[in-house]
Amino acid sequence: MALGAVKLNNLNLRQGPLREVENYFLYVGAGAGKNVGKLVAVNTETDLAASLGAGPLAATVAAARYNAGQEWNACVLPLAPGQTWEAGVDFAIEHIGVEAVIITDPVETVADLERQQQKAMQIMARDLLPMWFGSQTRGIKPTETWEEYVEALRPITKNIAAPNVLGPTPPLWGPELGTLAGRLANKSVTIADSPMRVLTGPLVGEWTTRPVDAAGRVLDRSILQTLDAARFSVPQWYPGYDGTYWADGNVLDVEGGDYQTIENLRVVQKAMRRVYPLAVARIADRALNETPASIAKAKQYFTRPLREMAKSRQIRGWVFPGEIHPPTEQSITITWHTKYSVELFIAVQPYNCPKQITCNILLDLENYA
Repeated sequence: MALGAVKLNNLNLRQGPLREVENYFLYVGAGAGKNVGKLVAVNTETDLAASLGAGPLAATVAAARYNAGQEWNACVLPLAPGQTWEAGVDFAIEHIGVEAVIITDPVETVADLERQQQKAMQIMARDLLPMWFGSQTRGIKPTETWEEYVEALRPITKNIAAPNVLGPTPPLWGPELGTLAGRLANKSVTIADSPMRVLTGPLVGEWTTRPVDAAGRVLDRSILQTLDAARFSVPQWYPGYDGTYWADGNVLDVEGGDYQTIENLRVVQKAMRRVYPLAVARIADRALNETPASIAKAKQYFTRPLREMAKSRQIRGWVFPGEIHPPTEQSITITWHTKYSVELFIAVQPYNCPKQITCNILLDLENYA
């Protein structure tokens, strides 16, 4: 005969929230002030002058804060003399998780951008952390015309394939890099929204007075169109419409690539970050197997991040869509290659979004009397 017994086990089903790093950027650049070489956490209340001193790094962070709106926060690493931005990024990600790295020291050659792509790939290979990089070029010299300036910048992005690197921003007014970074970190919109979105509001700062070149020519839209076509990221305005806004967030992907705009890259990287811990939790778990019931359960399990990203809101008849379309049965495929190796394909589908709108107005002279 046996005695009765009761056992209690605490089963962890991994149903809790996943860590979010979206909208949290690391700013890296030549430092000044008392915190050189240190990671500095900043938010809407931080005294930036006291924490970061003066210079391009502090100015970029300030512009980001102006344009990011409520609940903005970020991390800043003022580089010590002789410290490279690559070493600074490696140091920072040992302590924090970020969506993007914003480098404030100007890029001068295509090799500078290739180094950013190389670092993104190195971090992905080593730490499985998807991230993207943003940077800026030099400004226009007092002796240059707009044509000379554009020609000097063209080689920086020529023939480069860097799908994790945002097209650099030429500082035509000055605070472009921080302005774009802040706009992308604005939590009133989603990571699936383009920085071009006009309803996000105009750029915050002194944008009304347009810069001039050495010949006295005022910056016009033709210069901005030329820079945009060369894959730089630039502001823009609409004739007869108040305010200054942003054009596309160009990414240096190859022609025909899926990641030529920043919003496409961001939604996929968010899905990657959320699927990874779910996959780790299923290593050597025999509940994930080749049976139909297990495959069906696994599809539901691994599309959880997509369902969360797809949640929409509705108010007074207006639907504010989620970051992507809700996943369907066709959004995920699970294939067993061997008894011990399984492969998943997960499709992330963004919504259509109008960046060019054509209005055709017709005159109706029909007599309806």
